[in-house]
Amino acid sequence: MLFDLDGTLHDRNATIFEWLKGHTQRFALPAAYAARFLKLDDFGYRPKSEVMPLLVREFGLAHPAQALLDDFSDHAFGQPVPMPHAHAVLAALRQRGFLLGIVTNGWEVPQRQTLQGLDLTRRVDDVVISKAVGLSKPDPAIYRLALERLGVDAADVWFVGDSPRNDIAGPQAVGMRAAFLCTGHALAGERPDAVLGDLRDVLVLA
Repeated sequence: MLFDLDGTLHDRNATIFEWLKGHTQRFALPAAYAARFLKLDDFGYRPKSEVMPLLVREFGLAHPAQALLDDFSDHAFGQPVPMPHAHAVLAALRQRGFLLGIVTNGWEVPQRQTLQGLDLTRRVDDVVISKAVGLSKPDPAIYRLALERLGVDAADVWFVGDSPRNDIAGPQAVGMRAAFLCTGHALAGERPDAVLGDLRDVLVLA
C-alpha cells in the first residue's frame, strides 16, 4: 500500500496552524494575516517564494519577504503533527504483512525532516521524494518507480492520498486503485475507488 505524505499521513493543516501562531507573534503581524496566508498557500501547492511577497504588498508590511520566508523554512515543520490514527493504521497494516511506501512531492531535506518528526521512516518500507528522484506526481514514472522499489504490481496496490490529481488520477493511470482522504482540494470530476472518512477506513480496504 502506498501513501501520500502531506495531508494524508502528515496533518499539514494542523502543523501550519501551529507555526502561524508563533510566526504572527514573532513578526507582530495583523490579525488577518494568518487566514490570508492559508488562502494563498493553497494547501502547500503554491511556492512560499510567491506567497510571502504577496503578503508583504497586501498588508503593507515593513518586514522583508525574505525574512518571512526564512521563518517558514526554519520553523514551519519543526514540530509536524501526524494525521489522526496514522501510526495505528500503519502498525495494523504491517501486522497483516503489507509492504508500505510513501510517495511525496517536495524537497528532500524538509520532507525528510517531516518524516523524522512524525516518526514515519521506520514505520514504512520505502519513501520516494520527488526532488530526490527527479520525478514528481502525477508523472506516471514516479508511481512506477515506487512500485518497482517495493517489488509489487500496480493491480495489487492501493494509493491513499488527498490530492485529486496526484493521488487519484495519477495512480489510477498506472493501474492502482485510489482511496481519497478529503483534507485539501475537493474532487473535480475524479472518481476514486474509495472515499475515506479518516485513515481508519484504510483497514477496510486492506
